[in-house]
Amino acid sequence: MEKRIVLDDKAIDRTLTRISHEILENNKGAKDLVLLGIRTRGEFLAKRIQSKIERIDGVSIPTGVIDITHYRDDVTDRVSPDVIAYDIDCDLSNQHVVIVDDVLFTGRTVRASLDAILDHVRPKRISLATLVDRGHRELPIRADFIGKNIPTSTNEEIVVMLDEIDEKTQVYIK
Repeated sequence: MEKRIVLDDKAIDRTLTRISHEILENNKGAKDLVLLGIRTRGEFLAKRIQSKIERIDGVSIPTGVIDITHYRDDVTDRVSPDVIAYDIDCDLSNQHVVIVDDVLFTGRTVRASLDAILDHVRPKRISLATLVDRGHRELPIRADFIGKNIPTSTNEEIVVMLDEIDEKTQVYIK
């Protein structure tokens, strides 16, 4: 199947700039704002958003990574309640946590990240930012900040490539 590029590096950069502005507007600034990127590509997107927010508002907001491996509903071994699945240098209590992911599809990854956070802390609010929303939700989950809606068939795949781990930055359908 042939790949169709839907976002190039410049479009992704503009999209992340818009999402950064939307997050700041929704939160009324950077106060009590924290970003958690879902490993792997969400982690790098969160860092890019952090950098843009710093340029826009002049404030460096805490940014970390969340690993939902042991919280997935297709894993039979449940994680010990002592294991914290996120890594960030601040307390998430009473913070507005924005979960960042590359593609929102069924909603199961987001559900797992919510479980990972709520097992350990009670944030003031949790929002979701995603670069691409492709539909086909299996759970009642929606993104608060969406880069691009790309309706797809279940036979198609959305591929997000980022310079940090891939040879170039782009989003394509295959």
